[in-house]
Amino acid sequence: MSIRRQPKALVIGGSLGGLFTANLLHRLDWDVGVYEQASGALTGRGAGIIPHPELFNALERIGIPIDESFGVDIPLRVTFDRSGAVLGMLPVPQKLTTWGRLYQLLKQAFPAERYHLGSALVRVAGDRAGVTASFADGSTARADLLVGADGIRSTVRAHFLPEATPVYVGYVGWRGLADEKTLSPAVHGELFPKFAFCLPAREQMLGYPVAGFTNSTRPGERCYNFVWYRPARETDELRHLCTDESGRRHEYSIPPPLIRASVLDEMRQAADEHLSPQFIEVVRHARQPFFQPIYDVESSHIAFDRVALMGDAAFVARPHCGMGVTKGAGDAMALADCLRAAENDVPAALAAYEQQRLRFGAAVVAHGRELGAYLQGSDSEEAKRHHTPYAVMSEIAVAREYT
Repeated sequence: MSIRRQPKALVIGGSLGGLFTANLLHRLDWDVGVYEQASGALTGRGAGIIPHPELFNALERIGIPIDESFGVDIPLRVTFDRSGAVLGMLPVPQKLTTWGRLYQLLKQAFPAERYHLGSALVRVAGDRAGVTASFADGSTARADLLVGADGIRSTVRAHFLPEATPVYVGYVGWRGLADEKTLSPAVHGELFPKFAFCLPAREQMLGYPVAGFTNSTRPGERCYNFVWYRPARETDELRHLCTDESGRRHEYSIPPPLIRASVLDEMRQAADEHLSPQFIEVVRHARQPFFQPIYDVESSHIAFDRVALMGDAAFVARPHCGMGVTKGAGDAMALADCLRAAENDVPAALAAYEQQRLRFGAAVVAHGRELGAYLQGSDSEEAKRHHTPYAVMSEIAVAREYT
């Protein structure tokens, strides 16, 4: 009697998308190894996360329960004008969490000995029998399947689709977390537990409560997370933002601790000039704010015989959709389902996976462009409509069908 060989997968990238994939394949009895290029734990990176149904479905399949510690329940949305007056409210119930909390749950669910830090991919080579990954430390690993979950600057994508590079869209997203205890009682009452917006010309500020710095969701121990989209010309303003105290210019983004104090002062001054009093206070009390240049990434293919792209390695949509992490969870479930349906025939499974998720990813990117057109400078009536209070409250980071 022949013994069935356990199939093996290499997941390149140990962030959320990689962990969704690794956990789901592990539960299909695959031998899975995760290879993360960072040498230290990723805990603490990122800020707020807006989950949609696909993400909760993926957590359920992995066996991660959703309880009160997962996130903060938000019953409604509100928009403030420059004076702090309410322009409108809309009931949109959601449970919001943080990158750190989600990473912690996914990491704990996966066997620790199969998660390899300090593993920077340098080369991928495939043949009919399998695929081999070579790493910067000289080590190699071979498997039946390699999944590129290595984010916006994906080494895997660069190998197979060098033309699919990130395209800067002309604005950045400032992010930060303010401890709720630092907020005045009046501002606290106006922001908790609401998803709030403020809409200066060509800008968009939004914020919502999330778990605190200790991952607690108990009142008094939470944070208020903000994302503030602001224009920044690539030729000069983005360069200015990405230059550290030593004068070194970082090409794509800059680590938060290296952001110059003068840049943070400029950001806070702009908040005083453009935002509602509620958000001025949140920005003033935010701990180590940072910014992310906003990019579009669109891939013409996401499957290459025994190699698959998923999450931000495949498509990056502007954050207005709130779909980044949810799309990664959906990609992971689709990949697992295709492998199961094809009885682990990897090339056949990846062909089916691409057919499902290529169109989905392109639709999410297109929707992000639509929602961000006004921030990018469009003067069309449709772009302006997306910047009205009702539009942002009903469209930004809400679940919808993508076809």
